[in-house]
Amino acid sequence: MTTNAVRRKNCQQTIFRIDILTLFPQMFSALEQSIIGRARKAGKIEINLVDFRKWSTDKHKRVDDASFSGGAGLVLSAQPIVDCIEEIDPNHESHRIFLTPAAPVLTQKRIKELAVNHKRLTLLCGHYEGVDQRAIDLCFDEVISIGDYVLTGGEIPAMVVVDAVARYVEGVISAESLKNESFSESNLLEHPQYTRPREFRGLHVPEVLVGGNHAEIEKWKKQASLEITKKHRGGK
Repeated sequence: MTTNAVRRKNCQQTIFRIDILTLFPQMFSALEQSIIGRARKAGKIEINLVDFRKWSTDKHKRVDDASFSGGAGLVLSAQPIVDCIEEIDPNHESHRIFLTPAAPVLTQKRIKELAVNHKRLTLLCGHYEGVDQRAIDLCFDEVISIGDYVLTGGEIPAMVVVDAVARYVEGVISAESLKNESFSESNLLEHPQYTRPREFRGLHVPEVLVGGNHAEIEKWKKQASLEITKKHRGGK
């Protein structure tokens, strides 16, 4: 194998891959923009949108049916989801996540773990009243919620996971940016930020930030982080 071929192979091995199972792939155009879009073009991250309706064995390509527990809503059937998963990830090389409100709430710590411990994720976007539990039991490693509220589908939660995880993929953003942000190792919220001009509509940049004393600036940052954390998180 030539040197260039080895380099290409190593490059391919380091790409972080995310497969998203969804009925509405057109909703993910946002992932072609900004930092995520640039990371995809640079080959740092690969995002594959998979319409699992294609795996439905129903003659009308239906993917849902009435719930055995009753109620007005429909439930996504296990068959197309399971068949889709078994085809795109036959050897279970991917860490598989179902996005649902009925799950542990996502944290920065968990995001970092997903990015560091895995090189491939599969995300399932639910819809309607939910997903047949057998699909989850048979195929998925984890369930995640992005918060204690209900959305119309799992596409927005999937985009949240992609955006948050991608930031920890090497080369997507700088290590310094990760170090000093909210929910870093200090577990404090990030301090307020300012830029030019020094005065805007009667509001001034704190004097310590323009004084050039780096030790005092760091001291201000820490104190400001403590204060904003106490204000918004009750000091937790």
